Amino acid sequence: MLIREAPLAHFIDHYFGYGSWDAKMWFVGYEEGGGDLPEEVAEKLDYFYDNHRSANEATLCDIRSVYRHVTFRSDGPKAGAYANRYDYRFGDQAIQHGVWKNLIAFVHGYQQESLPDLLDYQKQGFALGGNKREALIHLYPLPSPHNHAWYYSWLDMPAFPFLKSRAQYERHVFEHRFKSILDQVVNYRPDVVLMYGMSNIASLKESVQKTFPEVQFKMVKAVKLHIPQHHRADLNGSTLIITTQIPALRHNRIETGFNWQAFGNAVRKPAQIV
Repeated sequence: MLIREAPLAHFIDHYFGYGSWDAKMWFVGYEEGGGDLPEEVAEKLDYFYDNHRSANEATLCDIRSVYRHVTFRSDGPKAGAYANRYDYRFGDQAIQHGVWKNLIAFVHGYQQESLPDLLDYQKQGFALGGNKREALIHLYPLPSPHNHAWYYSWLDMPAFPFLKSRAQYERHVFEHRFKSILDQVVNYRPDVVLMYGMSNIASLKESVQKTFPEVQFKMVKAVKLHIPQHHRADLNGSTLIITTQIPALRHNRIETGFNWQAFGNAVRKPAQIV
């Protein structure tokens, strides 16, 4: 399956992630994992083009519907266990997502609710548009591996010269996408917008202040193994949190992690801010 220009252009301009803008909790990650297999990328682009071709604004998809259209590809021991990404994340034998489980914990901490069975919640309710609880939003549209390798330079498409390097691509799409996300914050007023795994804190804060000139950021220090360092601002009633931390253990080492349920609770009832 080949990546085609029209679906690619439409995806870059209008795809923003999964869930509903009406959700009370928005999780903004750097990008979705993947991108190393052109077939998987093409399936996502084509799904969005086929189902949201009329979209001319920032659009969120039904993650379960998208994943049903993306073949599960693996050379590992589970190569034949799943037909598609839906089976892998939401089916009867689904595997728990290392990041999503902590985002689920954050939501329940913020709502001051007891933790559910995390895998069951992932399968049944996480980022479900109709629940209006969580939205999974991507700062950058194209799937890419978490090691920041860049596989789009092989595309022979003169209409997309900015895809020749990650740096060019990010410069090309950043301003439009981040402004679109902030516009949706103004329109929908979520309770919390948590931006995690962000490496460009200074430019994000500067861009926020272009839209919200009166906003002042406050930095909250980390509490080891409990709450990550983060920057906090009020956007007309929506709490914006920006952190470099990813809601997952690095190299599966417990000393690199935080208690994301406690983090959610602290955001609702903020600790001392310095």
